[in-house]
Parts: sequence; C-alpha cells; structure tokens
Amino acid sequence: MWIDTHCHLDAPSLGDTPALVQAMRERAARLGVRCCVIPAVERSNFDTVRELAHRLGDAYALGIHPLYVPQARDDDLQVLDALLAQHRDDPRLVAVGEIGLDFFVPALCEPAMRERQQGFYRAQLQLARKHRLPVILHVRRSADALLKQLRELPTGGGIAHAFNGSAQQAQAFIELGFKLGFGGALTFEPAQRLRRLAAELPLEALVLETDAPDIPPQWLYATAAERAAGRAQGVNTPAELPRIAAELARLRGMPLDALARASTANALAALPRLAGLRSGAAA
Repeated sequence: MWIDTHCHLDAPSLGDTPALVQAMRERAARLGVRCCVIPAVERSNFDTVRELAHRLGDAYALGIHPLYVPQARDDDLQVLDALLAQHRDDPRLVAVGEIGLDFFVPALCEPAMRERQQGFYRAQLQLARKHRLPVILHVRRSADALLKQLRELPTGGGIAHAFNGSAQQAQAFIELGFKLGFGGALTFEPAQRLRRLAAELPLEALVLETDAPDIPPQWLYATAAERAAGRAQGVNTPAELPRIAAELARLRGMPLDALARASTANALAALPRLAGLRSGAAA
C-alpha cells in the first residue's frame, strides 16, 4: 500500500471532468495507491479540495500557498480559521497546508512580498497550533526561514514537501518532528545531492509524494529541445508513485515491500488522521 502525501488532484491538467479525475484516481488505486492527500493553495479551492477528497475517498489540507499570497486578501486567513473550526470533526481534514515560503520566484523575493509571505506563514502556523493540526510545508530556497519560525511556533510536526535542502536542514526538520517528502525529482540522475539524501537519511524520516501534476519523474519529463521536436510532456499522476518508490528502494538498497510499510507508517505518523481513513472509519 502507498500513500501519496501530496498531490493536487483538482488541477485541470489531471482531468477536466469528474469522470476523468475518477478514472485517473482508480488507475492509481489499482497500482496500490491507497490514499492521496490533496492540499489547498488558496481560498477559492478550499471547498473544491474538501469535496474532491470526500468524493474520491482521500484526504485534504486547507491553507494558502506562498505563490498565492500576492493575490490573497487579509480576510482569507479569517475564512481559513472559520473553515478549520467548521470541519474540525472531518476525519479527511488532516493538515493545514500547503503553506510556507518561496524565495525562488523573483517577484516573491522583493522586500514587501517577502514580509507578506512571512506574515501569512506565521499566521497559518498559529492556526495549526490553535486547531491542533500538523502542517504541510512548501520549501523552496526557504528552509532556514521556515525553520526559524517553526522553532518560535512549533506545530508538533507535519511534512516538509518536496524537500531539496541540505543534510543539516533535513536534520533540523526531523528534530522538529517533521517527515521529508520525496517524489519525482529523485528519479533524475543529475540530482546527485538529492539522491544521496534520499539514500542516506533515516528511513523513518521519509514520506512519498508525486506533487501531481507538478514535478514529473524522469520518464515523463521532456526537455525544451524534445518538446520543440514534438515530444509531449508526460502527465504526472498518483499512478507514478509506485515507480518513484521503486527508484527510492533501489537507491537505498532495500526491498520495495519494506519501503511500502515504512513510508506508510511515516505518513501516518506525520498526519495522524490518516490512520482513521486507512482503517475505513471515515465515511
């Protein structure tokens, strides 16, 4: 059994009708993907991810992604607070996310926008503490800044999604109770530092994800030159998770079934409400 701890199943590129999304999800299920976690990114898709998780039998998180902070309104945080309270008994609501900081996109690195990102991040950490939920973190050239505020406002853990930092930063997240999300990026041979981390970090620190439809694995990726020559970019879906896992198992030199057991246990530790879904207790 596999758990995809991060995938955006509401993305139009994964299917623009409920039937197409259902078929895509069923294909992943046939390959052993038992549960997907669908994080929100902005106020406009809070209801969408909740309804989708219930329809597909998956889980969801509510939060405001740093890439959406520029268009977010201050009262979006009040709406988020209200929805976390309203759905506090929903077993499919497993985290506050996707939240964090992005210091890769140039427009988000301007001083005023960095400060606004920090404000939204800090406010959402406070909401996670208030509602006793873990967090799903967006970490892009921002690990140290994220860690600084986590030390001031500890949440009790969660997942550092698409982790691509240093070994020291990895250890710092682990010490704060976080699991580290690994996905398609580890399948690229040139990503030597990331592949080394995936191979050497403690097994109990790792969870698996696709970030579908983003971060496609190597076998789906088409370079600019290949696209110009007519090769289509492959669509990343949760069905790719077992093959990504197989590459991680190869890097670590361990049996695939052992990785399945460990990564599932790690996901349940990071997002405890998933345990109820796994047991079939959620309606």
